[in-house]
This record gives sequence, C-alpha cells and structure tokens, in this order.
Amino acid sequence: MTTDTTYLLENRNLEAGQRFAALSALFDPVSLRQFDACGIAEGWRCWEVGAGGSALVQAVADRVGSTGHVLATDIDASWTQPAARGNVEIRIHDVADDPPPATSFDLVHARLVLVHVARRELAFRNMASVLKPGGWLVVEDADPALQPLSCIDVHGPEQELANRVRAGFRTLLSGRGADLSFGRKLPRMFHEAGLEDVTAEAYFPIRHPQCVPLEIATVRMLRKDLEDRGIVTSDEVEKHLENVRGGRLDLSQPPMISVRGRKPR
Repeated sequence: MTTDTTYLLENRNLEAGQRFAALSALFDPVSLRQFDACGIAEGWRCWEVGAGGSALVQAVADRVGSTGHVLATDIDASWTQPAARGNVEIRIHDVADDPPPATSFDLVHARLVLVHVARRELAFRNMASVLKPGGWLVVEDADPALQPLSCIDVHGPEQELANRVRAGFRTLLSGRGADLSFGRKLPRMFHEAGLEDVTAEAYFPIRHPQCVPLEIATVRMLRKDLEDRGIVTSDEVEKHLENVRGGRLDLSQPPMISVRGRKPR
C-alpha cells in the first residue's frame, strides 16, 4: 500500500465533533490526572498540542486561572474555538512543520496526536524544547498493535465483524503513515530526551459508554474508505452499526499510554 501522509480523521467532517466529544469523555479524566500529578496550578503556562475539541482546553484553563495562559494549537482549530476566552489563545499550527512557539511553558501536552504525525520525533523534540526548567511534558498516545481487537471476547459473528472493521481501520491508518506501535516507544523517547521523573501508565477502556458513540462516528467517517477498499460491504457496515447501537458488543479501545517527564532544573 502506498503511503498518504494526509490525516485520515479530518476535522472538517461532521463526525469529527462527535468523535472529539466521545474521546473527551473517555480520556479527559486520564489526562487531568496526569496534569494533577505534575502539580498544575494557577499561573501556569500550558501548550495543548493538537487540541481537537474544546473540553480539555477549558478544563486546563480553569486549573491555571486568570493569571495562567493556555495555548491551544491544531492544524484545524475549528472544533477548538468554543474554548476561546481571556486566558486561552487558539492558533493554527503544525507541531512538526512549524517552528515551536517563541515562549516557554510549565506544561506541554499532546494526546492521540503524534501517532498520526509523519515526523513525530521532530514534533516530540519541538515540544520538549519549549519547556521551562522544571516544566513537564505529557504525551499520551495509542498503541493499536499492542491490543488490536475491537471485541476482545470473540464468541460470535457480531464480534468477528467488529474486529474485521477495526482491522480495516488500522489498515487505513497505517496507509496514512500512522505508527501503530508508537505508544510503547514513549518512555524510551522521554529518557533519551533527558527528562527526569519519567512515569508511564496505560488506560484500556472496555465497554465504556462512550465507546459506542466513538465507534459509530468513526465508522461513519471512514465508511466510504472501508467499502472502496473491499474491507467490508455496505450491508456489513449497516449490520455492524446495528450491533453497536443494540448494545450487543463489548467494545474496547486500544490502550492509551500516558507518559510524563520533567525538564531538569
């Protein structure tokens, strides 16, 4: 398969907003727990990379207060705009291709971003380069190769179909340059960057209520690609969506590996 480096899950799609809402409900508590472990406080300057939706940006803005500042960047910030307020700046920015911001930060965070970035190592270095002494970098990314199934308990044709759809999704991601084994590499990257107090953990949701709207939005977004590639038929897509809506599947998401590390003082 030839590689197309354009982003598969385009923000311009209507379903992108539905995905962001579900991802936020799934993963914001995990990210906020990481920030709290870093000691996030009023007055902090934070950079949210690949912000996507607005919920997490708003939560960070609340934590840093009116004396703090949040820079939220994305290649398409249309879904981030509702977070605009006095202590939030929203900017169109590519973390790999554009120079990093000309300031320093107490906290830099990216979630489910670098796995999709072709020059992810450069993006990582750009983020680490703007940390204040003692500042924290938090990167959270999926590792679909670590656990590739949509339904881990396969006991019938419904689960088999769900896993075939998920395998097709992985094929499409890989064809766009995504590194499906990226999450596991993060702890090593933090150590090699010279960061201290490196801590890593994984979150693996299974039958979380938000797995249903996330699956529906993702399948709708990618339906044409899945059918055009011969991965599934139109009837199979409809059957899978019916199974999802009917609650007949214990849907899971790939493990998200969260890593935090601090720049030496």
